[in-house]
Amino acid sequence: MLTTILLTVIILVICVVLLAIKVIFKKGGRFPNTHVGGNRALGKKGIHCAKTQDREQAKQKNLYDRVKEIEE
Repeated sequence: MLTTILLTVIILVICVVLLAIKVIFKKGGRFPNTHVGGNRALGKKGIHCAKTQDREQAKQKNLYDRVKEIEE
């Protein structure tokens, strides 16, 4: 039982170190930004994350408000 837990912890530590090699050994290294909002190529295509799309929709007026403005 103890050997299994110890082996598991060792494997986890090795995996974390291997995933963080760029961050640990490169000066000014950091994990890559994998968020949709940080991807320039997707931004050029007009693809945004759900939060940004919701914010843009909230800024736009709905059909009812536009018709009401025309009537006034």
